[in-house]
Amino acid sequence: MSESKKKILAILPVSIGGRLTTNSIINGFKQNNCDVIVYDELFDKNLNEIINSNYDYILGYDFSGLKIKIDNNLKIPSINYFSDDIRSRTSGEEWEKYLPYLENNDNYTFYWDRVLTSYETFKNLHYLPHFVDFEIYKESQIEPEFDLMFAGRLDTDYRLSFFEELITKLPNLKIAWHAIDRHYQDARRRAKYPELIDLCYRGFIDNEKDMAKAINDTKIVFNMNSQGISSLNYRTFQTVACKKLMISDYREELDLFEGHMPFYEDFSDLIFKIESYLEDEEAYKKVTDECYKIAKTSHNSKDCVRYILKVVSK
Repeated sequence: MSESKKKILAILPVSIGGRLTTNSIINGFKQNNCDVIVYDELFDKNLNEIINSNYDYILGYDFSGLKIKIDNNLKIPSINYFSDDIRSRTSGEEWEKYLPYLENNDNYTFYWDRVLTSYETFKNLHYLPHFVDFEIYKESQIEPEFDLMFAGRLDTDYRLSFFEELITKLPNLKIAWHAIDRHYQDARRRAKYPELIDLCYRGFIDNEKDMAKAINDTKIVFNMNSQGISSLNYRTFQTVACKKLMISDYREELDLFEGHMPFYEDFSDLIFKIESYLEDEEAYKKVTDECYKIAKTSHNSKDCVRYILKVVSK
């Protein structure tokens, strides 16, 4: 990073997952002494006033920043962090329109999935797994209310039946599920046991502080990764930063945690690991401590954004 203070125009997207991820990126720029001006696509209406200023970079999640740059003919480099498939509607309905601009020399792409990164040949493409702000995601000393938590959609029959069976097989555990209301209503409508869905549903979380609080209020978080090929989702790093146990479905990038993070191969294996770690406090602490150390060193906002700034300043 150069000695001059960088001025960043950051685009906070409409998508909830994108907003949470982008906030950790924005905080990383602030921690690196950057002046960050945020345009919130969900609430702000004064885009013309905001873009009528001088910026060193425009920052966006998926295609959100690049779209504003191109549509408004902004002559500033863009920093684009993708945690959705670049070549998919998940990264934006107009992805095909803006995809060619990623080839330009002044647009920098950071991709969260190692395998997907290896498939692409953009000039300024860099692999960068998720990272979080450790000033927000941190351990709480309050005893957790819940034994197990899942956050995300139950939008496929597999996910829904998996979750329902988990509840029935672990009747003595207190389980929390967080999702947007329409996903709750959809799951309840399709559920075999809607009363169990009602029992677990704990509402919707749309900000970092409440998510950190919810994670700290549970002992174990389990994952069903849905995006990418090899990558770990944002929840993984949120959880380990709070020193809570993450049990993930198998992903290649579990190697980021050097064999310390447990994963499950199937339903029975997940049940076994949940029960085992809840019973063995020493094993639980060893795993959470090791995963925390790795994330704190390699997946924190300040250092990862410092890497971004180093790349774009070359």
